[in-house]
Amino acid sequence: MQPTRSTRSSSKLSSKLGDRRRHDDAEQKISQQKVRFITNQRCPFAQKAWIALEASSTPYEMIEVSLYGAGGKPDWFWKLNPRGTVPIVAISNRGIGGGGGEDAVFADSELILDAIGAGKIVGGGTTESILLVDGLSEDEKSRSDHWRQIISKQLLPVGKSAVLGRSVTKLRMLLKKLNSQVVGPYLVGEKLTLADCAAFPFLWRIDHEFGIGGNGNDGEEKLRQWIDKCMETEAFRRTILARGWWWWW
Repeated sequence: MQPTRSTRSSSKLSSKLGDRRRHDDAEQKISQQKVRFITNQRCPFAQKAWIALEASSTPYEMIEVSLYGAGGKPDWFWKLNPRGTVPIVAISNRGIGGGGGEDAVFADSELILDAIGAGKIVGGGTTESILLVDGLSEDEKSRSDHWRQIISKQLLPVGKSAVLGRSVTKLRMLLKKLNSQVVGPYLVGEKLTLADCAAFPFLWRIDHEFGIGGNGNDGEEKLRQWIDKCMETEAFRRTILARGWWWWW
């Protein structure tokens, strides 16, 4: 039996009301969520979380701590992360669920990216999010996860070895392998994903030290284009220090 006009109208109205409720719930969660980003801007691990916060348009308060020096780290920092590393995202959900606002603490850059991807750290700032989280296809999700793994498991040790004067050849071979996996303009396609946030701080440093693409470095063209694309994007540019950045060891 075909639905009547009144049935169709009622269905559309219900759908709109449902969308509106979800929108209102999200806005309420944003307004009740206070995000503290504890970091040191020179650290590449902290930078990838910083990029993700910026790209997702998450309002946050940045608190910078000195990781070295006579002053040491404050007691409250050690309570948040006994390992003593940055970055940390601490969330106060004021009044949500009637539980008095318990804190959620994510004390690792990968955990922070996972939390943003899972909607545990909520965007909704004054600018629109450019980070694709919802709506990823299975293929895009798989590619994004693969990029994050290969950066952590392969690029970090190989890049460190090259910088310390051991094997630049091995690094060049890895860069060509990565180049072949760039979809474009971002790593997994048209939209910026968590993979781009995870990869940029480390590939940017390698580019700064050795250069990526050009000058006879054939087979790295897509990576070169990707770095240039990121450099055009405000969420990345805000996190780049003119000087004084650190490596990852």
